[in-house]
Amino acid sequence: MDVLSVQGLGKAYENFKLQDIRFTVQPGEIMGFIGRNGAGKTTTLKALLNFVHPDTGDIRFFGLPFAENELAIKRRIGFVSGGVDYYTRKKLRVITSVSRSFYPNWDEAAYRNYLTLFHLDENKTPSQLSAGMKVKYNLALALSHRAELLILDEPTSGLDPVSRDDLLDVFLLLAKGGASILFSTHITSDLDRCADRITYIHNGRLLASENLEAFTSKYRALEFPEERLTSSMREKLIGLKPSKHGYTAIAIAKEAEAFGVETKPADLETIMIHLEKE
Repeated sequence: MDVLSVQGLGKAYENFKLQDIRFTVQPGEIMGFIGRNGAGKTTTLKALLNFVHPDTGDIRFFGLPFAENELAIKRRIGFVSGGVDYYTRKKLRVITSVSRSFYPNWDEAAYRNYLTLFHLDENKTPSQLSAGMKVKYNLALALSHRAELLILDEPTSGLDPVSRDDLLDVFLLLAKGGASILFSTHITSDLDRCADRITYIHNGRLLASENLEAFTSKYRALEFPEERLTSSMREKLIGLKPSKHGYTAIAIAKEAEAFGVETKPADLETIMIHLEKE
């Protein structure tokens, strides 16, 4: 059974439209949610929990429609968004005490472990925390009630490289234990490290939702000296852009050799950069 199923999700604003977004998240899967700023990632994630009211679509958690099962579902998931904040002058232990009361499955030992892992001091207030430490505290709360699904909006934003790596280790351990994770990020190397699949939206539309390796294997990266680039090549290359030694682009893998230059595997960041140039 799908942990999360999203079918035909849509939301229209005056200057932006989210259209027919479809994807599923499986048990024990890490799904990366990608797209450039303004593509609709945060709108989608908030629509899943009705923080933003979708105009169309069917959203089910654990096979259950959200609207009719909101409380039961929220007790089984964790949500962290960069836009969430707490009473700035309340100590963390007070905020935790209130949060703990909402979750019958609260795991105090896990919470204490995350406090240690993230170097959090419960006697501090949110106003005394850096942006990165606030993210860590939000995550400590989300991870401490045995959530079966974590929905995270830019969870590694503001973290230093070592803290990000520690957090990705936590994600991998949680997934091995059967938990599912859906998280948006602009740091594509984080997805290269831990994601099983990606869902990619572009200008409010679904571009891809599939296995990460299957998606990246569709493309090859190319670099051309300026003198080798012809007008016919320009028409066939994807996202041609200037580089230090000429031009770079990507091409459909099965067509790449026809350009007569050396090709190499394209990572997710390279693919995104060039697709977004189109």
